[in-house]
Amino acid sequence: MTAFAPSARVSGGRIRGRAERGHVVFRGIPYAAPPQGAGRFAAPSPAPSWDGVRDATEPGPTAPAPARDFGRLDLTPVLGRPVRGAGYLTVTVTTPDPAAGGLPVLVFVHGGGFTAGTGQADLYDGAGFARDGVVVVTLNYRLGIAGWLDLPDAPANRGLLDVIAALEWVQDNIRAFGGAPDRVTVAGQSAGAMITAALLAAPRAVGLFQRAISQSGSGECAFLPGQAALATRAVGAALGLPPGGVTAAALADLPDDRLVAVLGGIPPIDHAAHGFRDPSLGASPCKPVIDGVVLTGQPSEVLVPAATDLLIGTNTDEADLYLVPAGRIATATERDLLAAARRRYPDSEARVATYRAAHPDATPGGLLARVVTDAFVQGSRGLADAHARRSTGRTYRYEFGWRPGSFGGALGACHCAELPFVFGTADLPSLHGDTALAGPGPTPADLVTEVHRAWVRFIAEGDPGWAGEGTHVFAPDGASAAFVQQ
Repeated sequence: MTAFAPSARVSGGRIRGRAERGHVVFRGIPYAAPPQGAGRFAAPSPAPSWDGVRDATEPGPTAPAPARDFGRLDLTPVLGRPVRGAGYLTVTVTTPDPAAGGLPVLVFVHGGGFTAGTGQADLYDGAGFARDGVVVVTLNYRLGIAGWLDLPDAPANRGLLDVIAALEWVQDNIRAFGGAPDRVTVAGQSAGAMITAALLAAPRAVGLFQRAISQSGSGECAFLPGQAALATRAVGAALGLPPGGVTAAALADLPDDRLVAVLGGIPPIDHAAHGFRDPSLGASPCKPVIDGVVLTGQPSEVLVPAATDLLIGTNTDEADLYLVPAGRIATATERDLLAAARRRYPDSEARVATYRAAHPDATPGGLLARVVTDAFVQGSRGLADAHARRSTGRTYRYEFGWRPGSFGGALGACHCAELPFVFGTADLPSLHGDTALAGPGPTPADLVTEVHRAWVRFIAEGDPGWAGEGTHVFAPDGASAAFVQQ
């Protein structure tokens, strides 16, 4: 690697990073001003500049977020650890060499149900991609009420606007890290994949990236205005505010801790009781909203017909993350199953009967797992189909099927299971154990290599290594060359 001082100049000023083994990392670089007070509900504004050299060797603050409960599974490697502070609209950049030029760029948007997570989590270490010549940018965006609650006196989709601002920052600054602004891939998992879907449908994001990756997301991820209003009223009720009194002005003086605590006390909203479907089946009151400005419809319906390549897929047993560690797969009842189906389908009882006919020996928990998993599968398939119809870019589909063997073998290829393979971070000790995401034993090295290489190839060349109209299946025991037709 070229000898250099680990420093760079960005739009705000000069920064100093840290040289690590074979790459350089710059952490906590602000791409927007700290969201404070009433500014938490405003559109992102440019980060203030600084004098001298800013230290970028340590992670910065994280967005305020509640703790998420996954039963006996510790998801800290994925969601990260909280770091208090207002200046959390930052990026972390990992580069093979700031003195290089023209390198492909991965901008990764973390998941967490729009209420939790950080781009600084251990699992998102960009070293593996940097070793393969890719510049990695991970980012933080506003979460929960500050980022997503629809308010009458504030711009909608503030978290999405943050991600767009980060992508604009990348366009202006990535050359300082050896990256090419015309070789940008935006990727996300879970909520991050839904944000990626929204970017594919947002005219403001056109030209900010050339490729996209959706991991376990959905093209039907946005609230209709009426659904967003239900969420706003629920927050107002929890805060003791009168109907119509939930405004940015009313929330401006409330501390972040109060806004975070409120989210944990809001019961799931019964959208079906108000005549709405909830196709993505997320329990969070915070989601993108079809505001007619940033987002004019569901991403699968209004996808911008740009020449953007797309890699998209899901995991075989998505729902296991939510049902197995907490024991819900064993305790779920017919009532739970019908409630989930009712949220997703207008003909819920007929749908449940169809699921039962297809899986006659399944328990209510097993059928519930299928309903929840299919929310990801069908939502992703709809986005993939829309992209294949509307975009002039290429569409590649995958399914990830490796089972980690956690919880006595009960945990399947669940939500988040592909992430250590994608980033090449499968050796993290915190990922392993009898009740851990990657299971008690070692992950299959050949599968880690295969998945990671597919992502590198797509980011660098727009081709993950397979062709055709079907779905490439990543599976263990040498079966990962499987290819199925839709």
